[in-house]
Parts: sequence; structure tokens; C-alpha cells
Amino acid sequence: MNFLVASDTPNTSIMEYQLQSLLCNNNNNLQLHNQMNSEINNQPFPHHQLQEFAAAGSSQSTSDEAEDQTATAAMAASERRHRRMISNRESARRSRARKQKQLDELWSQVVWLRSENRQLLDKLNLVSDSHDRALEENVRLKQEASELRQIVCDMHLQSPSPSSLP
Repeated sequence: MNFLVASDTPNTSIMEYQLQSLLCNNNNNLQLHNQMNSEINNQPFPHHQLQEFAAAGSSQSTSDEAEDQTATAAMAASERRHRRMISNRESARRSRARKQKQLDELWSQVVWLRSENRQLLDKLNLVSDSHDRALEENVRLKQEASELRQIVCDMHLQSPSPSSLP
């Protein structure tokens, strides 16, 4: 903030301060200056100081505008950061949910495959038992067939052959 010092009249520094503070708060420099001129002891304000105040006000206004733009840009950047942070959190939440869903599906598949494996093992055991019984029966039947052949052979040997009969 630029403060101008004027020594033309004893009330000039008061007037300058009041003008300066009004200029900082409002961009209507000419209206404020005219209003201040008529209010302070009806003393005319020197024209060259009006130009200095207008220049100071406009540079202050430019400075204020620059500060406002900087603040606005900082707020916009902060808002963007905040939105990005929220977006990242939401994306991470969706990613975790997606991974949890995949994990749940895999566990479900593990349970199903274990059940299927158990059923297949049960069937395999049944077929294996059946196979073992079939092998035992096959051995028993082969033995029985061999015994029966032996009996038939023995019967042929004991009976007279038809060619030897008159």
C-alpha cells in the first residue's frame, strides 16, 4: 500500500488517509474523491494530488486485483486438489471393491472346486472298489472255469470212447 504525504494544508494527511482507505475498498475512484472533497471542511483538494491518488488507487487496485487473482488461482488449485483427492479416494474405493469381488469369486470357485474334487474322489473310490471286486470275481470265475474244464477232461478219460465201442 502506497501512502502519499502532502503538506499543502493541515487536513491534507487526514484527507489522504481517508481517501486511500476508501479507494482500497471501492473501485469508483472519482466518485469517492468528489465525495471526500465536499465532506472535509469544504476544502478543495489539489488537482495534482487527485492524479497521484488515482494512480496510487489504480496501482493499489491492480495490486488488489493481482492478489485477488492469485487468491482465486490458489483457491481454484486447492479446489482441484481437493476434487482430485476425492476422486482418487473414490477410485481407490472402487478398486478395493473390485478386488474384493474378485477375491470373493475366487473363494467361491475354490469351494466349488473342492466340492467337485471330493465328489470325483468318492466316485473314483466307488469305481476302484467295483474294479477290485470285478478283478476278484474274474479270478474266481477263471478258477471255476479251469476246474470245470478239468472235470470235463476227467469225464472224457473215464468214459469209454465211442470209437472203442462195437
